[in-house]
Amino acid sequence: MKKLLLATAAIALGAGGAFAEDVKIGLSLGFTGPLESMSPNMARGAEMAIEEANASGKFLNGSTATAVRADNTCADAAAAVAAVERLVTAEKVNGIMGGMCSGETIASLERVGVPNGMVMISPSATSPALTDIEDGGFFFRTSPSDARQGEVMADIALERGAKSVAITHTNNDYGKGLAESFKSAFEAKGGTVTMLQAHDDGKADYSAEVGALAAAGGDALAVVGYVDQGGSGIMRGALDAGAFDTFILPDGMVAQGLVDRFGSELETSFGQNPSSEGEGRTKFNELATAAGFDGTSAFAGESYDAAALILLAMQAAGSSDPRVYKDKVMDVANAPGEKISAGEIGRALELIAAGTDIDYDGASAVELIEPGESAGTYREVDFKGGQMNVVGMR
Repeated sequence: MKKLLLATAAIALGAGGAFAEDVKIGLSLGFTGPLESMSPNMARGAEMAIEEANASGKFLNGSTATAVRADNTCADAAAAVAAVERLVTAEKVNGIMGGMCSGETIASLERVGVPNGMVMISPSATSPALTDIEDGGFFFRTSPSDARQGEVMADIALERGAKSVAITHTNNDYGKGLAESFKSAFEAKGGTVTMLQAHDDGKADYSAEVGALAAAGGDALAVVGYVDQGGSGIMRGALDAGAFDTFILPDGMVAQGLVDRFGSELETSFGQNPSSEGEGRTKFNELATAAGFDGTSAFAGESYDAAALILLAMQAAGSSDPRVYKDKVMDVANAPGEKISAGEIGRALELIAAGTDIDYDGASAVELIEPGESAGTYREVDFKGGQMNVVGMR
């Protein structure tokens, strides 16, 4: 009997490199803070990917994955570091979907992720600074760098007739990086920036900032901020003062919460956020609706894909050890291999177990370029009729 058990164990190890285990995936998101309205749908996107893997029974020899949520507050680096430390040391997670905002992602990656050899895949940290960060090969992101978003933002603004703009940005890594990227691209394409001004989140009154922006003037005001914080505060002040009625809005502002706050006051405003179109996006949206959450919400699809890449890289490596499976993330994300769409995580796990290469497209048309970030596509939106409308892809 002992020989039979040893033989069975050897077969199991040969097939997948490990026995069934309980794998934990940390979800480091700002459940409170400047993007708290986006976080629930992002979390559900990631959890849906995990549920798919479990339902298939194909993950790491029948292993089960569990999501563990942590509130990084999005804006507070110390809180984010503490949240991620808890995931790593107390919860002993095997990978992290997160962070969410750029500054806290940089802090938690440098202070916790890299020193502890933990894979982190962010769905929404877009600062260009993350491209060159010393990450030891442990960091990836399914959203593109703001170096790309700045170019797209400038093109859309100019095409919509905004020849001169004032820019206000939240005073952190995300805000500074995207504002500078947009300014550089806009001016290079012939536009004029009348003012570049930082604003702090959490203030009750933005009349001083609005006054300075109004004095500078421009065809539109670019608000590089957060929908649940100072970005909306600046817009409310600008509208009430009659300073601007057209706003250029990037990813941190493009959310249903913006429409809920301003409705028809956004009639001439426009913006963009990372997204995609096609079979994968359509399927993801359908699955999300069936699961009871909004798949069209910003970064929900990218969150699904971030969690999926962690699971698929584990499968490809035959290990839940982040020091091992980090080297498989780029492999499962890119060609060559069988195309994998949203809703096909079980199929992907089965193909990998059979020794077949996969090319994961998922919900956001995933294509990772060095050093492990999305090449990126964007949806252009406007707000005519008091609602958010997708009017094109970039």
